[in-house]
Amino acid sequence: MPILTLPDGSTRSFDGPVTGANLAADIGAGLAKAALAITVDGESRDLEYLIETDAAVSILTEPRKNAEPDSAALELLRHSTAHVMAEAIQRVVPEAQLVYGPPLADGFYYDIAFPEERPLREGDFEAIEAEMAKIVAEDRPFTRYELSQGDGLEKLQSEGSKFKIDNAQRALAAGSSSLSWYATGTPGEHWEDLCRGPHLPSTGRIGAFKIMSLASSYWHGDADSDRLTRVYGTSFFRKEQLQTYLDTKEEAKARDHRVLGKKLGLFHLDETVGSGLVLWTPNGATLRQCLQDFITEELDQQGYRQVFTPHIGKLDLYRTSGHFPYYRESQFPPILDNELMGDLAKSSSNGADFSDRLESGEIDGFLLKPMNCPHHIQIYACEPRSYRDLPVRLAEFGTVYRWEQSGEIGGLTRVRGFTQDDGHCFCTEEQVPQELQGCLSLVRTIFEALGMTDFRVRVGLRDADSSKYVGESDRWDRAEQACRDAAATLGVPFTEEAGEAAFYGPKIDFVVRDVIGREWQLGTVQVDYSLPERFDLSYIGADNKPHRPVMIHRAPFGSMERFCGLLIEHFAGAFPTWLAPEQVRVLPISDKSADYAGRVHADLRGLRLRSRLDDSADRVQNRIRLAAEDRIPWMLVVGPRDEENDTVSVRMRGIPKDLGCVPREQFVRALHEESTTRGHHSVAAQFFPEATEESS
Repeated sequence: MPILTLPDGSTRSFDGPVTGANLAADIGAGLAKAALAITVDGESRDLEYLIETDAAVSILTEPRKNAEPDSAALELLRHSTAHVMAEAIQRVVPEAQLVYGPPLADGFYYDIAFPEERPLREGDFEAIEAEMAKIVAEDRPFTRYELSQGDGLEKLQSEGSKFKIDNAQRALAAGSSSLSWYATGTPGEHWEDLCRGPHLPSTGRIGAFKIMSLASSYWHGDADSDRLTRVYGTSFFRKEQLQTYLDTKEEAKARDHRVLGKKLGLFHLDETVGSGLVLWTPNGATLRQCLQDFITEELDQQGYRQVFTPHIGKLDLYRTSGHFPYYRESQFPPILDNELMGDLAKSSSNGADFSDRLESGEIDGFLLKPMNCPHHIQIYACEPRSYRDLPVRLAEFGTVYRWEQSGEIGGLTRVRGFTQDDGHCFCTEEQVPQELQGCLSLVRTIFEALGMTDFRVRVGLRDADSSKYVGESDRWDRAEQACRDAAATLGVPFTEEAGEAAFYGPKIDFVVRDVIGREWQLGTVQVDYSLPERFDLSYIGADNKPHRPVMIHRAPFGSMERFCGLLIEHFAGAFPTWLAPEQVRVLPISDKSADYAGRVHADLRGLRLRSRLDDSADRVQNRIRLAAEDRIPWMLVVGPRDEENDTVSVRMRGIPKDLGCVPREQFVRALHEESTTRGHHSVAAQFFPEATEESS
């Protein structure tokens, strides 16, 4: 007689074993109709799973119309759609051998081995989708059946797929007591695949789907093993959800920072320089410098002092911090003294012996710095500190280096050399709450200035059952509460995630949603009890005794590279005037107005506005089009009448027409005010309010 506890705490009792479908029907007809699967004591199961003992049970349902489906429902849907796609592919290419097909965050894929004489091509997508539509229309049930280890392996061996035999052997090695299959229909009559499940009740519950792309892959990721074709797809419960997703994908493609970065001359990636090493071209350097100047001004107001540190440090420094050798795989190789390298070359020691001597400290050298914090610690430690000196706030746009795997490098978001907006605060424990709030208020100020108000916060806490954390429990309790309180001051949603703290202290992470709804993980604020201990930092307290400071790491934007990548895509390259590499372009109608255009240009440059004079021989309409393609915020088209009246004819980005004439001096000063106030004053609102409404 199982007693089932529901998420709201209520219970249901049954005389005997009960399926998830029976439970949903017992609660109500509407729930039975919407039910997709169940969770039993935290394990996802099919609706037909038989519950025989007391358990905590929740029912996963299809989302209501216009409601966002939760991740668990989408994962179930996409896993089932992967099966339907695999069946359809084997109808189109019967010789195809299935390998495995998991769901992903935004879809699914299936790795498949195709015969050399019949590879899969994008031209096959239409035929495959047509077969998928037939399978969905038939509304066949996903039927699970199990076989013992021996019977299951015998079945697979008779079928002859080495891929499925390998999958089964791995499942058994991981602890499975039996093997399970899912048939889309009746076992023995319809298509089936080895699978753990769970799945939707039937194929008809799949609302909308699309095959997205093909890619090459290797069995188990081993380049020396079988070459496979990875078929990507996605699915949703409703057609309009799929269309929204496809529209977003197209918009994302148009905003791709790698494409726009090249088109707008913002940065360059060159294999001659090295993979993952960014060359900031003049336009991109201007964008980055404007951003750094803004952040620096805000840091100055919060009492941070700018410092500069070298790009390398002694290995012993990183041995003390723990960065070497524990994170060696993600670091560039150590740099050794030339004389030592010569001696090692002459010696008979092998590579393993050299590595052991390097890790033990017998051999010293230097390391391209993977973090800025050890250098900042040495600045703190270079002079005696009193409690009256605290907090000591240090900031640096410091470049660090990480050895990212070549397959993980991409654009500005994953690079091997990047500059962090790094800051470290050394304070007393009593000052931690106030310092955390200061860090977060800086984030809010900068996000608001950039129009990025849709962000959320994650507070990483200890796992109470873990022993990996350093520091006293009561200090952790206070630091975690300080993180909660600081996050609450932002006025945005925040979640608490146990087990996500660093081993040395709790942390606060920032996740920004851009204008097309994508989330970007940025940087973090972390409380650290470990490094002050490792480096034996101290300050003299009011009791005239030494005390250990608390260290707060602050890099809320992660890296300037990643943050600029986000900004490029968020604004689609159309940066606000104060941030735009080129703020205004002056265009004389003809050579007759070239001198006057030069004077307008000089006025703008005199106020440190980023102006360019385009007096080329090309027709003015072509020059206007080029400025629009370059996403220049303002264009000033000047002719003889403008010179006579001392005016400029103004065009605004996004408005394909002349907005009228404005007195030259008034416009220049208004543009200067918009630039220096970072958009708080608006030229458009002052002179062209109707155009402002039109562009929005």
